[in-house]
Amino acid sequence: MLNIVVIGYVWPEPNSSAAGQNMLSLIRQHCDAGNKVTFLTAAADSIHKADLAKFDVTSEAIALNCSSFDERIREISPDVVIFDRYMTEEQFSWRVKDACPHALRVLNTEDLHSLRQARHDAVKSSGDASNAQLNTELAQREIASILRSDLTLVISQYEKQLLENHYNVPRAQLRLHPLFVEDAPTSTLDYSQRQHFVHIGNFRHAPNWDAVLQLKQHIWPAIRKKIPDAQLHIYGAYLPKKASQLHNVAQGFIVKGWADNAEEVISSARVLIAPIRFGAGIKGKLLDAMRTHTPSVTTWLGSEGISLEGISLGGISSEGISSKGDLLDTHTNNEKEVTAISTHWPGAICSPIMDNHAVDNFVEHAVSLYQNETRWQKASKQCEEMLKAYRAQADDMTLPEHLQLLFNGLKNHRKSLFLQSLLWHQSLNATKYMSQWIEEKNK
Repeated sequence: MLNIVVIGYVWPEPNSSAAGQNMLSLIRQHCDAGNKVTFLTAAADSIHKADLAKFDVTSEAIALNCSSFDERIREISPDVVIFDRYMTEEQFSWRVKDACPHALRVLNTEDLHSLRQARHDAVKSSGDASNAQLNTELAQREIASILRSDLTLVISQYEKQLLENHYNVPRAQLRLHPLFVEDAPTSTLDYSQRQHFVHIGNFRHAPNWDAVLQLKQHIWPAIRKKIPDAQLHIYGAYLPKKASQLHNVAQGFIVKGWADNAEEVISSARVLIAPIRFGAGIKGKLLDAMRTHTPSVTTWLGSEGISLEGISLGGISSEGISSKGDLLDTHTNNEKEVTAISTHWPGAICSPIMDNHAVDNFVEHAVSLYQNETRWQKASKQCEEMLKAYRAQADDMTLPEHLQLLFNGLKNHRKSLFLQSLLWHQSLNATKYMSQWIEEKNK
């Protein structure tokens, strides 16, 4: 049995985001394996947080830049410490290293934040996420966090290849840890029993808010012209006023906000639409659509990490990612290649460049899936095939088994990681000294 501490960036909120689902499933894996889990976080309390006590997980609040954490972590004396996102690793890993030097340090990325930001910046400057600059200051921080850790959990095969082939992170420090998918419901509604379109996503997440704007301004008006009685239902946690103001019954644009049961609202819709122009990681909404046999229309950014066809197309070879300076050239906006990628997708994959042509293409697929029952049935049946392929990515060795193996051989594991020891050299401990300075200043 391992004694595990998870330091959360936020409280796990499985009904608010895919990241919340991922964190809760990670905790449950360790509980099911018989490991003891303690959850610590400096985040403010949340009414949407999961009830960790029912899994026999102890939860505690901690303070940033405070030596009280050092005392508490020594008392717990963990075998493994899991940091939720690189920002948490920056804040607490040096304290863990000093207080518990023999603890295995694991980074859970959720997604590569630097990749998401680089794509966002590229969309703002050129409208095309493919033009993202990879070698940014944020990337330097995130990759440094990965290299300092004994193991990093990476959510998609694409991001794992990016880390290995562009940033030269040793494979021994990486583990593919895809977003967990629950089993599909025993029964789902058929074509004639469903109506309307649906979109769902946490409004605090910039790619989701951008997708809502694309729907409101460009895509939905065109769909509505072709299907006047259809509605688009918009769901998501943390609904801001700017989003609720988009609600318009006359236009069929229905902003509903929080969904008590995401599975229920997706399974009652005929088509899920997600025009994602930037982002990273895996989109839980699209996996939920597949679980409920709901066809979806998205972009290659939405399908990334789920559509295995995308790994061999659009600049990614079987050996990995082709490195071309600091330009991200990993996917394609060519319509024929996008169509080829979406062959096995349960719906359609489109270009994320929302120019007039791309919008027309997105609308055409959405309308066709909605009105053509034969096409809808085919796409609905493909959901299970895609989920089967997605689940097959998982490592034969479970995460608890992997951590136990690493913990048992931690001394030899660290000996093989030269860059890790280099980054822990005192001359590179900027985050440690900044935190100590803040602590002294606050006394």
